[in-house]
Amino acid sequence: MSMDTSALRAMVEDVVDRARVTDMHTHLFAPEFGSLLLCGADELLTFHYLISESFRVHRMPYSDFWRLSKAEQSAQIWRSLFVENSPLSEAASGVISVARRLGCDPAALSLQSLREALPSRPTPEYVQRVLDAAGVDEIVMTNDPFDPAERACWTDTFRYDPRFYAALRLDAMMNRLEQVCPLLRADGYEVDPQLGGKSVPELKRFLEAWIERTQPVYVAFSVADDFVYPDGGIRGRILDEVVLPVCREHKLALALMVGARRQVNPQLQLAGDSVANASVRPLEALCVNHPDNRFLVTMLSRENQHEIVVAARKFHNLMVFGCWWFVNTDSLVEEITRMRLELLGPTFIAQHSDARVLEQLIYKWDRVRSVLKRVLADKYERLAQDGWCVTRADVERDVDRLVRTNFWDFVRW
Repeated sequence: MSMDTSALRAMVEDVVDRARVTDMHTHLFAPEFGSLLLCGADELLTFHYLISESFRVHRMPYSDFWRLSKAEQSAQIWRSLFVENSPLSEAASGVISVARRLGCDPAALSLQSLREALPSRPTPEYVQRVLDAAGVDEIVMTNDPFDPAERACWTDTFRYDPRFYAALRLDAMMNRLEQVCPLLRADGYEVDPQLGGKSVPELKRFLEAWIERTQPVYVAFSVADDFVYPDGGIRGRILDEVVLPVCREHKLALALMVGARRQVNPQLQLAGDSVANASVRPLEALCVNHPDNRFLVTMLSRENQHEIVVAARKFHNLMVFGCWWFVNTDSLVEEITRMRLELLGPTFIAQHSDARVLEQLIYKWDRVRSVLKRVLADKYERLAQDGWCVTRADVERDVDRLVRTNFWDFVRW
């Protein structure tokens, strides 16, 4: 006998609340990376989403804002978005959610009380508290082998929290090879910007050395709407002759994040990137031409979401993941998740946080759970109305796949 609607929905909500998560794409770092792990009120308030939003209120000259200290910037953002306006945006309301979950009274919240509640140095106890609040068990970092601060950490004896996993990010090599050639040559790799001479085997040697050093769970890079494939240019050659063969050899998935237009407004610095509608055809070509490679894909434009889901129906070596950046809002996450379930069933990765500040894990995963409860309850209710027996074990399996095991099964395939 099937359970009644209210009991079914309560059961789905309980399963989603209890589910433990693998956050498969973040910009967080294990505590052993020191100052690279951002946390605390000032970091939360100077997140680049809030920086760009604040300029719509205070209209301060960009150069004047960037001359402020971080504490002064966060104070300016607090005044603009939380005093002179109601915090209705996704990122601003997320700060309120974090404050509430970490013991503040939102009705009496001030910048000072937020700073007191959110320490700027992440002790092991505080990291555990945040992970528990978010229901997150494992975190995948973003690790740039060309970033000086990160490079300094990756010594032969470096060890870090085993709940954190590396993901090797290759944006600089794929999109700006000429800029990193001096660093490559300084490291002993004979690479030139036109890929002449020994460049291809040397880039393979570089990539394999960093795979050995970091033990990544996947390799990744992001591209704008100019991504084409096949491509006889520098990026296409690096992809065909270096990245794809090395990923095959090491059984690593390649994550592609498509559709970010970089530095539309350079004066906003990290906050100055925008979005572009991109073609899905290069991704289809990658999947059909390289069936032994696996591709994790997320796209930034709302307009691309239907196309990439249809592509995933055609290629089992393509795994759609998350709702990234400008589509990571409640309304769009719900719309996209419903569509994915309707076309793929529970065979995609529901979400990643993309968190850059530790405490963001709390509000981002709270909101993912809220969306999953609504969407899944509707889907299971329809099944039950049609006579299908929906069991708690079924729901636990499906939810676990969406927030954890689809990712691990795919990258370990």
